[in-house]
This record gives sequence, C-alpha cells and structure tokens, in this order.
Amino acid sequence: MVTALGRVQSAQQVALARVESARPEMSRLNRQIWEWAEPSLLETRSSALLADYLEARGFRVTRGVADMPTAFVAEWGDGGPVVGILAEYDALPGLSQKTETYKEPIREGGYGHGCGHSVYGVACVLGGLAARDALVESGLPGRVRVYGCPAEELLIGKVYMARAGLFDDLDAAISWHPSDKTRASLGSSKAMVSVRYEFAGVASHASVSPHEGRSALDAVELMNVAVNFMREHIKQDARIHYVITDGGVQPNVVPPRASVWYYIRANAHEDVEAYLAWVDEIAESAARMARVQLVRRQMDTDCHELIPNRAMGEALDRALRLAGPPGFDESERRFAEEIQRSLPARPAGPPLNDEIAPFDETGSSGGSTDIGDVSWIVPTEQFVAATHAVGSPGHSWQITACTGTSIGEKGGIVAAKTMACATLELIADEDLRSRARAEFAERRGNRAYGLLIPSDQRPPIPMS
Repeated sequence: MVTALGRVQSAQQVALARVESARPEMSRLNRQIWEWAEPSLLETRSSALLADYLEARGFRVTRGVADMPTAFVAEWGDGGPVVGILAEYDALPGLSQKTETYKEPIREGGYGHGCGHSVYGVACVLGGLAARDALVESGLPGRVRVYGCPAEELLIGKVYMARAGLFDDLDAAISWHPSDKTRASLGSSKAMVSVRYEFAGVASHASVSPHEGRSALDAVELMNVAVNFMREHIKQDARIHYVITDGGVQPNVVPPRASVWYYIRANAHEDVEAYLAWVDEIAESAARMARVQLVRRQMDTDCHELIPNRAMGEALDRALRLAGPPGFDESERRFAEEIQRSLPARPAGPPLNDEIAPFDETGSSGGSTDIGDVSWIVPTEQFVAATHAVGSPGHSWQITACTGTSIGEKGGIVAAKTMACATLELIADEDLRSRARAEFAERRGNRAYGLLIPSDQRPPIPMS
C-alpha cells in the first residue's frame, strides 16, 4: 500500500527528473531573455516567450492582466489546492554586459539582467511544468498557477496584480531570487513607496531678468536639503533616496519645470506612511519658499514588507535538499574567480558557493520586493539559489555576466527543482497548508492590507 507520504515522495522524484531533462531548455530560454534584456513594464518579448511556452504545454493562459500588457496568469488543473509560483523577467538600465570577466557592455547604457531575472522567470516556468507533470503521473489533485509578474525592479507588477485580486484564491505562493548562496530563510524586506514630485515656476533670463523668474529647480533643491535633514530623525531601518529627473535645460534659463523621484522605505508599512506624510509636507513647504507651484505628486507604487512564514520556509528548505547544490565545475569557478578580480576586495573563500547553507532564521533583506504584497494576502515564502560569483554587488554588471552563462543556469535548475518539489508538498500536505495559514494569520494579526495608490490609477506604463 502506497502511503500519502510515499505518493508525494514519488511525485517529487518525477519532478526532479523532469527539471533535470530540461537543462537545454533552461539554457535556451534564459539566454534569449538575457539577450533581449527588456525594461520594466515593456518586457513584451520576454513575457510572450514564457506565456507561449506554458500555453503550448497545456496551461490556460490569461494575458494582459491587471492593466499590464506584459503580465499574465497561467494555470493547470481543475480542483484541489492551488499553489502560485511568482515569475519575474525585467532588466535594469545601464547594466548591459557581455559574458566576459571584465566590464564590456553589449550596448553602451543599455539594459541588462543585473538582478538575474532572466534565469529567475525561466526557473519558475520550468518548476511549474515539472510540478504539473508530477501531479499527472501521481494522480494527486491540485492546481499549479504560474504568475508572470512584470516590473519587479520598480516594485509595480505584483502590487497592481494584488489590487486586482489575482492572488486571493491561492493556498500558498512561492518564489526565489538569484544570489551568491543557496538557502531558505525566515526573513522580511522593507516596505516602500515610489513617489514623484513636479514643480512649476516661471522662466526668465537668468542674467538679464532673474527677478522675473521663479525657479522650479530651487524647490527641488530645497526639498532635497530638507529631506536630508529629516534623515537625522527617522528610525535606523528607514531609507530615503531620490534622483532629480528634470532640473532644467540650460543654466541661463531659470527652470520653469523641475521634478524629483523619491523612494521611501522602512521595515514597517506604517512607518513608510508616516514618512511619506512628512516628505509631502516638505514638498509643499519647498514650493512656498521658492514661490512656485507643486503641480503634481504621483505615487507609482506602494509596496509592503514581506510577512515571513516558517512552515513554508522549512518546506522550501526540505525541497532545496532534495534538489541538491548547483554542481559548478572548474571552468565556472575560474570564470567567477576572474569576475571577483573586478571587485574592490576579493571575498574570502571559494568564488562560487556550491553547497546548501543551513536554514537562516534572520534572513532580512535591506531591499524591497513586491512579493511582500502577496504575503499580506496569502501564506508566502521565497528562497535564494547561487547564480553568480560570491561578493558580486546587487544590480551590477558582474551579475549580468554570470546570469548569461551556465553559472546562472545551474542555479536556475536548483530553483526550478526546489519550487516543483515544494509545490507538490504544499498541494499534498493539508497539515502543512493549515500550519502555514495559522502562522500567516498570527503574524499579520488585525492589520488590514491596503494601498496608498488610488484605486482607479492604472500602472505607469512608459512609452516604448
């Protein structure tokens, strides 16, 4: 007699074999998306490639969800528990890079996968397909849903998908991220709002008639100075950073228009709300001081911190150990070692981490992720897998280079196997789902999930 545990273990072995046989597809799909390197919300070819791949293999695909042409939901199955796998595929500006150990862009100033999202999305797709195949062979009831989530680098995709209710009926959601290590953890992330301020003044000749002008750039600079003083009086976990997106045209014209783009982060969303109100007051005061108008305040996104889930983190850790380490070879280690020579200081130890680290109890990130918003709706957890040289800084050309090689792809294979095995355990084990739900309810408590962006605001899709 085959026990329930035996059925799951047998299904997981099927999934592992399916992913293993898909190594050529991992390479083909990753390198295509890596070459395209498309910006956030404009990942037209990358999104279509993954959606078409799933649709051709039996998934029901809905495209253009949540008012984003590059977002999709692909589902297989008709009953039982449903587990979501969250895929990403957007690139970053200024990180175009050849697969070389020295800095050499493919296109100067172009986009590149300096966060590893090309292999990220492919691993999610292959993991979802492997889980599907194992469910078919084992006869276990359940649904697998792969979400095509655009614009994670702007923390937009999953926020607007959450607002559209696309995660509401999930039993659990899982994902991963490229890293220089392989491990599951119990950590969080920072909540963040992305907000833009635009000021309008009066143009004049800066030398002949400066008294007739009112500089919008003055308001931006006054605002930035005040926010820099504000930093002295915020919690240590908070981060506020900005770029001036329009500072005028040339020095002899008093700038009639100027704008600045802010990210405001903290470990707790309520702190972000308080700091945003403070920054809003500063913007209004800066406009009055410069005698100009604050004509626009636009919030692009409102991202929540990740609510961790031990039950799911431990399930991912078990799945990681079934998947095994990447298995890097000597040529890959030499490549990573050369990559490390470009760093200010070479890290101690091997150039590539080829082992599964112990479960991390405090794996909090200094960054933000829109997976956090999913975690406020449904039990959610993620893990990391080694895809680049140890010590490579986040959002760097070094990561772009590694992601386009077998180094990134071997980490992606580990991730695909892990997600497939964890999906199967979550579908088959009602007790695991119950424990994850109970922990989710306890950690979230009575805090309501809500967004600061207007309910009718469409995603800020740029002109292509």
